[in-house]
Amino acid sequence: MIMRDFTIPEFYQSPFITQVKNLRIINDPRKQNFKPSVLDFGPVRIIIARHFGFCFGVENAIEISHKAIAENPGKRIFLISEMIHNPVVNNDLKEQGINFIMDTQGTMLINWEDLTKEDIVIIPAFGTTMETEKLLSDIGIEVQRYNTTCPFVERVWNKSDKLGAKNYSVIIHGKPKHEETKATFSHAVASAPSLIIRNFEEAKILGDFILGKTNLDEFYSVFANRFSVNFNPETDLVKIGVVNQTTLLASETQEIANYLKNSMSEKYGLKNLSEHFADTRDTLCYATNDNQQATLGLLEQDADFAVVVGGYNSSNTSHIVELCEKKIPTYFISTEKEIESANLIHHYNFEQQKHITTKGFLPDKYPVNIIVTSGASCPDSQVEKIIDRLLGFFPGVKNKKAVLKEFELSL
Repeated sequence: MIMRDFTIPEFYQSPFITQVKNLRIINDPRKQNFKPSVLDFGPVRIIIARHFGFCFGVENAIEISHKAIAENPGKRIFLISEMIHNPVVNNDLKEQGINFIMDTQGTMLINWEDLTKEDIVIIPAFGTTMETEKLLSDIGIEVQRYNTTCPFVERVWNKSDKLGAKNYSVIIHGKPKHEETKATFSHAVASAPSLIIRNFEEAKILGDFILGKTNLDEFYSVFANRFSVNFNPETDLVKIGVVNQTTLLASETQEIANYLKNSMSEKYGLKNLSEHFADTRDTLCYATNDNQQATLGLLEQDADFAVVVGGYNSSNTSHIVELCEKKIPTYFISTEKEIESANLIHHYNFEQQKHITTKGFLPDKYPVNIIVTSGASCPDSQVEKIIDRLLGFFPGVKNKKAVLKEFELSL
């Protein structure tokens, strides 16, 4: 896929972050070095990931959305659901006059019958289901005019089509309620029997069924409402291939694929494996993979805590949080306003699905080492605001220009 530059609003951009990223690109154009960028401000060192922030798909979606606004003055403009899982971006689009048809859980905010053929509807970066596309087409709305579906999501759909053409069933590793997984499932079932599994534990249950260690009742209990119409577990699991929601942990998808591959090998024999298991290449998007590898690179550094920036319903951001939490105290925030003071930070506990407050998060030491990174749907400007907020708690910090110069000389 040929990458290109996109035109996105200036308030999403950060000259400071851009300079850091550009210096890394010049020093490592092939992206082989996942070590973080260490910015030494004196009393505090900010350690930022090699890769973070807006990806190709997000910038593409934002550019198309603003194009839709510019090209349709006076018209009603709608998004099927959130453009991406980031409150800053979605609030901006709302302020521009765009209305959301449904929320991220699929609850209707505007009824389909209230739309007319004169309305403009934008398909979000996650894509949408074939059923929704048909609803819009039946109304008379030109579905593809402002379709911002990420090309890497469409690549998963194409992979599913190819599996179906060779009579493989499609096993989708994804979050069943996530918009992208719903869209991928809808496209997959058009070509093949399809099933959604959430995690490795469910892969083990599926593997046990394939090997005859569990019965149909358990299969239907675990995977209820997550398989295609007329899916027959006894015949549709003879040939399988695995694809995934593009924003999940790469290591988990690989673990699931390997487990199911071994299950098929055990049942049918190694020499017959290719007839029963399609060795699909990992369908994780490049940005998710880069961000996760960069996070692992971050965690090789000694740090006091990590701040991860992004929307709380962002899948790729939550997995960065998950990786960081395994090693150091991690604070998941969406804006700088959640850092109330040098003593108090409000943050989101993803595991408990609730906001919590932590006192005394800044250690009393010199220097303090802070990891800062973000998901693929977070603007760089938001990351810089959080860095500025943190720097404000430390007297005598060096200015950014001097720090950038030192950083450049260190590369």
